[in-house]
Amino acid sequence: MAKKKFYVVWKGRKTGIFSTWAECEAQVKGFPGAAFKSFATKGEAEAALKGGKTRTRTSTKPPEKTGSPSATDVIWDSISVDVGSHGNPGKVEYKGVDTKSGDVIFSREPIEMGTNNMGEFLAIVHGLAYLKQHGSERPVYSDSKTAIGWVKKKKANSTLIRNAQTEEIWSLVKQAEAWLKDNPNHNPVLKWETELWGEIKADYGRKG
Repeated sequence: MAKKKFYVVWKGRKTGIFSTWAECEAQVKGFPGAAFKSFATKGEAEAALKGGKTRTRTSTKPPEKTGSPSATDVIWDSISVDVGSHGNPGKVEYKGVDTKSGDVIFSREPIEMGTNNMGEFLAIVHGLAYLKQHGSERPVYSDSKTAIGWVKKKKANSTLIRNAQTEEIWSLVKQAEAWLKDNPNHNPVLKWETELWGEIKADYGRKG
């Protein structure tokens, strides 16, 4: 079980101490000059909140590429998802792993025909549903900007033709869209910055 953390927000939509990452992210994501940090105990968080001059300024966005990326920018207590495909379109499979350990948490056997983005979309929603089922507040990482956008819109805007061969993935996509509409307040979905952090932990290693 993940250890409890407390999040101090010095500059955001609301300031103070928050007991979950989701609450903290709601205050700082997209907020110009956001300043926040996590602490292991409430006492440390309270002390840090009072000590304004010693506060740490952070950003929800990865740092500029001025050298080696910092692991502290990654929320390691999270799930990372990725798709493995054989052609695009082609057979599609996906999995979700613990970002820190790389241990596989769930996986989907190959679907006969689909696209990378559809697979990523399904993987993200599978991760969100898994976290809700287990009462976890962890975020989900994906390296697909397109799929993340689909999740936000609750709609997969794929141009893949719908026929007997693609019916399976389209059926799964429609189920995922319905889940998103029924669960609008799901866990955060974050972009994995491959250029800064390397390949996402769920990567299948099928490049080229």
